[in-house]
Amino acid sequence: CKMINDSNAKKEENGMDYTWHIDSPLGGITLASDGEALVGLWFDGQKYFAAALAPAHESKYLPVFKETERWLDIYFGGKEPDFTPPLALRGTAFQKAIWDILLFIPYGGTMTYGEIARRTGITRISARAVGGAVGRNPVSLIVPCHRVVGADGSLTGYAGGIERKRFLLEMERDYAGEDAGGNNSLEAKEWFPPDPHPRKP
Repeated sequence: CKMINDSNAKKEENGMDYTWHIDSPLGGITLASDGEALVGLWFDGQKYFAAALAPAHESKYLPVFKETERWLDIYFGGKEPDFTPPLALRGTAFQKAIWDILLFIPYGGTMTYGEIARRTGITRISARAVGGAVGRNPVSLIVPCHRVVGADGSLTGYAGGIERKRFLLEMERDYAGEDAGGNNSLEAKEWFPPDPHPRKP
């Protein structure tokens, strides 16, 4: 289920991006678009803020921003949105492969860096390399990099800040538990395609 389109060509062709600033329960958020799809969603002041933004950009409210705001309203209202705004993420082929995997991590669930590394199907890839790609995800929340945890379940780095990560995971687990009648033990293996490199028993 690949949901990331390649927008690098479009960026080079028209050279213009559009931004819009909104408020959220976790602080200000800047949205960015190439005119059609979402290319960025950053918390104010987060690491790698606006790294994917074209040098030429202007503030303009677009339909994709309206759709993204609707997604965020549903999400922060305690429900899992049943749609995804159009995405056109900018990055290397490796980064996009990692971001594609992030889209499969279920609401209320988590996945480790090592598990993501195995699911790429690439041999000899380190958890550190995965972490670098996860940290540079340009669309927070919708591409849920906050659901990636350490091998022991610890809350490792998050570009938006550890406190935001903790809040998001606790919020999702609380609401997912309510929807499941109190059982919020969601496992990624129930949602993912088969693991190309399963662990041997």
